[in-house]
Amino acid sequence: MSPNPVAETVASLMPRAKEELAALVAFKSVADFDQFPRSESEGAADWIATALRAEGFEDVALLDTPDGTQSVYGYLPGPEGAKTVLLYAHYDVQPPLDEAGWATPPFELTERDGRWYGRGTADCKGGVLMHLLALRALKANGGVPVHVKVIAEGSEEQGTGGLERYAEAHPELLAADTIVIGDAGNFRVGLPTVTSTLRGMTLLRVKVDTLEGNLHSGQFGGAAPDALAALIRVLDSLRAEDGSTTVDGLAADSTWEGLAYDEEQFRKDARVLDGVELIGSGSVADRIWARPAVTVLGIDCPPVVGATPSVQAGARALVSLRVPPGVDAAEATKLLQAHLETRTPWGARVAVEQIGQGQAFRADTTSPAYQAMADAMAVAYPGEEMQYAGQGGSIPLCNTLAALYPQAEILLIGLSEPEAQIHAVNESVSPEELERLSVAEAHFLRNYAAS
Repeated sequence: MSPNPVAETVASLMPRAKEELAALVAFKSVADFDQFPRSESEGAADWIATALRAEGFEDVALLDTPDGTQSVYGYLPGPEGAKTVLLYAHYDVQPPLDEAGWATPPFELTERDGRWYGRGTADCKGGVLMHLLALRALKANGGVPVHVKVIAEGSEEQGTGGLERYAEAHPELLAADTIVIGDAGNFRVGLPTVTSTLRGMTLLRVKVDTLEGNLHSGQFGGAAPDALAALIRVLDSLRAEDGSTTVDGLAADSTWEGLAYDEEQFRKDARVLDGVELIGSGSVADRIWARPAVTVLGIDCPPVVGATPSVQAGARALVSLRVPPGVDAAEATKLLQAHLETRTPWGARVAVEQIGQGQAFRADTTSPAYQAMADAMAVAYPGEEMQYAGQGGSIPLCNTLAALYPQAEILLIGLSEPEAQIHAVNESVSPEELERLSVAEAHFLRNYAAS
């Protein structure tokens, strides 16, 4: 990193940032209160609110959003007549999954092989620290040249839309000239990247019933309709022979025109086992950024241990569909629901319930903010040119903000590069990326103020 005062300040703040991120990671802030205490999420929200007040933010508030969670808001006034920038992150996290699969405790930040491990280090508690580091560096080097609003969401991972609905009911609160979403990531470590598209998502729960109760598989199997077999068959109908997603009526042939994703690199990033084929057709970028992708997230059925010789009377699954840019998520939801209902065999009773939904997003990369970010990235990553990539994940708030503030420029950056393994066991963040992206964000705010 080339020497400059902002970079030197951020470097000096990294030990403190590690301690703060450790404190934030320690909160088990999964916004599913059937699994984790609400007090854990409230503790994380309080921590962020306290941090914002310590940086001089005004109007700091814990916003009670309609989905029963809290988002943290704060406003830092800048020079008179300055532009306003909204900085976004979220403090809720995915469940740790198999805690035994973690090399170190998921809610305890641990340094190993030059990375910091823990749930939320990259997605997205590290994003909170990125914003704080950038602002602290500017305050130490002449001041923050724009008005800054910070919003830290409390339920992004759940897709329950609390902050979206709150923003729609209070449209003045998050109004800004430009918005930096700190919940994306570089294409790989050391390659500065802005995310220009996001797939949307829909989440459905499907339940299949065939019998009044389980039956002895020897006495009734072969004629009695098996609900689990019916569910497996309908779920299998969501994929073609090559693994491509096939939802009746949903186009799946779009192509990606931006940054290419080498297939061998993808195999490495995705940790695909030797000899196992990738699924789908087209380029890797087509498949993960430009086309729909269905995933069965879970199935309720008897576990192998303790199973009895029974024909199952009922079974259910949670099905996720990632929706590419240009496709309306509500329409995709209708198509997926119709597919599940019409493809269920044997006249089995099927019930489909929508759990969550978010629209896809496409940014305007020709806007002045993108040039300001490109120049900032060049300072933070000497010798590297900012790249444009898609992201297969979903951030539903992006489309809400784009609709509320059509003149605002929206940029997506963040810490979730492939090695971070977000949503998986052993999630981690690269402290070098946290440092460089904090420097980039600080320089972006300067560049944008001057543009």
